[in-house]
Amino acid sequence: MPIPLVNSIASWFLKKRFHQIELFLKYPNEVQNELLLELVTMAKDTEIGKKYDFESIKNYSTFAERIPVSTYEDYHQVIERSRNGEHNIFWPSPIKWFAKSSGTTNAKSKFIPVSYESLEDCHYAASKDLLCMYLNNNEESQLFTGKSLRLGGSKELYKENGTVFGDLSAILIDNMPFWAEFSSTPSSKVSLMSDWEVKMQAIVDETINENVTSLAGVPSWMLVLLNNILETTGKKNIFEIWPNLEVYFHGGVSFVPYRDQYKSILPNKNFKYYEIYNASEGFFAIQDQNNSSELLLMLDYGIFYEFIPMDTYGTSQEKIIPLSEVEKDKNYAVIITTNAGLWRYKIGDTVKFTSINPYRVKVSGRTKHHINVFGEELIIENAEDALKKVCRKTKAEIVDYTAAPIFMKGKEKGAHEWLIEFKTPPKDIDYFNELFDNALKALNSDYEAKRYNNMTLNKPQIHVARQSLFYDWLKQHNKLGGQHKVPRLSNTREYIDELLSLNGTS
Repeated sequence: MPIPLVNSIASWFLKKRFHQIELFLKYPNEVQNELLLELVTMAKDTEIGKKYDFESIKNYSTFAERIPVSTYEDYHQVIERSRNGEHNIFWPSPIKWFAKSSGTTNAKSKFIPVSYESLEDCHYAASKDLLCMYLNNNEESQLFTGKSLRLGGSKELYKENGTVFGDLSAILIDNMPFWAEFSSTPSSKVSLMSDWEVKMQAIVDETINENVTSLAGVPSWMLVLLNNILETTGKKNIFEIWPNLEVYFHGGVSFVPYRDQYKSILPNKNFKYYEIYNASEGFFAIQDQNNSSELLLMLDYGIFYEFIPMDTYGTSQEKIIPLSEVEKDKNYAVIITTNAGLWRYKIGDTVKFTSINPYRVKVSGRTKHHINVFGEELIIENAEDALKKVCRKTKAEIVDYTAAPIFMKGKEKGAHEWLIEFKTPPKDIDYFNELFDNALKALNSDYEAKRYNNMTLNKPQIHVARQSLFYDWLKQHNKLGGQHKVPRLSNTREYIDELLSLNGTS
């Protein structure tokens, strides 16, 4: 298809879609409430719909009073029934696909239902919206003159009892419209390879001679791929291979620890980075402005949002609020109700609203992905902001890290233990640790209070990980690939003790 025609079609779609986006920007709470009633009406004759009498639910307050908040553990049994071929349990249309996810803090596999509606009206709709927003902000874009290099999941799809499970990215690739294959690289055959290391080389071989204009994938794994491409070609930066590359669409993990490494291999101040916020459960938010760290919450993808203020989370005072009641700069746990049959489901993520009009967010961490053994409430956002500042001061670069508490013993104070793999280590790790401790104090008043005069916490302990430690750990656990992540912060020592042992650190 000629490029001018492609651009014309994209422009037409853009104008049509922006009218719909403007509707939820102008009337966000009305759109959300209408969506909730649509979901309830659609599912009124399902098993869960009859259990909670969905037919009589006419407003949010009744919905919130009647239906309990749930976790994956609450859903496990009905999901297993659905995977065994039963229909109409929690969603009216048959659930054919299940996105397998190990999560980031739980080794047990989860199977998240993916309905036809969520596939089309959420995941694929979001992919189109992402392109629309990018093109709207960059009218001179030549995105469609080349291909998008997509780096998805590392597992093939598995069929069982008439249903299919695998990485969400594999499900999306397998169901992708035929025309999308022509605008993407590598081929679906390579993208769905199960052996990550074989697949990585196959991607390098298949893409180095393509005209790649965009990248899409998780930052940690995309960085591995790009470095492999540089090593294979002997080039100094990625633009020597793909001179027309203009944007990287990324999500899955925080980009903060990787930003400087990307800038070193993509040395062009005009190169764009666009962040997305998605998960196996749905596609939630999209960066809608150039050079922004804020993500626009998408309110018409078949997902109804509720939030728990983190200062009440897990307490007897825990409260749940709709979107209309959120406040800026407060930390919230996210609860979703979706067009795949998840009802008031805790996804385990936390967000902060950077704007209320429109609703824009930053992902701040995980409800389980924090350290709060001593009342310090250390979240990912604190850790990564502190590491970023200290790396800049010490000219260090980080590949991966994890942290856990050192529990109090007798009269011994507690502490945080960090295991960090550096690409460029600091010259003086003790100085790095001192700066890091001070940065955490400046960012988190609870941490600062616990560290005051070593009252509760001693200063952090930092171990330098050997090269490829985290890669080897993921490989050992069969977790190589685009959707697997190293657990960053944990309230237990499960991960760090295993990694320290693998590192040869006592």
